Amino acid sequence: MDFYFDATDPTAVTDLRGKLSAFFARHAAPGSDIPGAELAVGELLANAVRHAPGPAWVHVDWTEPRPRVEVHDLGPGFRLQVALPEDPLALGGRGLFIVSHVADDLAAAAKRAGGSRVSAVMPVERRVERSHDPQPKRRDALPAPEEAHPDGTFGRESFLRALVVQLAETVEAQDGPDAAQAAVAQVGADVGGRMEEEYRNAREIVGKLSPEQIADLYVRLKAAIGGDFYVIEADEEKIVLGNRACPFGDVVKRAPGLCRMTSSVFGGIAARNAGGASVVLEERIAVGDPECRVVVWLGGEKRGRWEAAHDYAGPAG
Repeated sequence: MDFYFDATDPTAVTDLRGKLSAFFARHAAPGSDIPGAELAVGELLANAVRHAPGPAWVHVDWTEPRPRVEVHDLGPGFRLQVALPEDPLALGGRGLFIVSHVADDLAAAAKRAGGSRVSAVMPVERRVERSHDPQPKRRDALPAPEEAHPDGTFGRESFLRALVVQLAETVEAQDGPDAAQAAVAQVGADVGGRMEEEYRNAREIVGKLSPEQIADLYVRLKAAIGGDFYVIEADEEKIVLGNRACPFGDVVKRAPGLCRMTSSVFGGIAARNAGGASVVLEERIAVGDPECRVVVWLGGEKRGRWEAAHDYAGPAG
């Protein structure tokens, strides 16, 4: 689950803090520390405001029993300081100290092309049963205002893009992160499968695709929808790709969850031809990186570093 916010806008920061707290409350098991999670999230957002006022993003990974929250920014970076300030009367400097005591695994790292990523595991457990709580109307729902035509209408691409994003986010809000990821992964696998079939037919390929052919297919299918992917390396162990332009354009920065479609398309194709695959989205235009960097590990071995790898099983039998 991904969110974009402007760290110079106090209203946006407050709204996002409330939205994340409500999301945890809807899907958390009884006894979870919702106030602690809200406090930790608030301090992580405040840290971005303090060190990097400007565009920022939040990624929530709830594939494990407890959710990990990451905050990405484009600031100059900072030193992770979890101790109290020497001056007890100091007005600031306690935020990350607080986070370290109400959440787990607090970590910070510099992004390769600039900016920082700060993450922590929230003190809430996921519950299994479905939540039926109604959702408030989203203020930042797509299509984005800047996509409107002068006559106040939206084009077909804007409408279809908004339809995909809003459907995925609604599934996530109603049924939880697992359901949304499963839905997006299934769609990506189906679309990638059809594209692979046509690639094979056009080139009369029988049998498994080689790593070089898989990489070529990735580049071609992304180019067909406006991406600018290129191959950095491709061998029996992994395929590494860069990307200079997102097919979704600038709107992807407001809806970074669209990246999940890329990992499922790439992962499904690789898994069918290599007996399994793990996809790591190391860098993403969607969270402020100048380019994307995607690593597809062939054979199913999970080797994620910061972002969690998305794993795909090979064909049964």
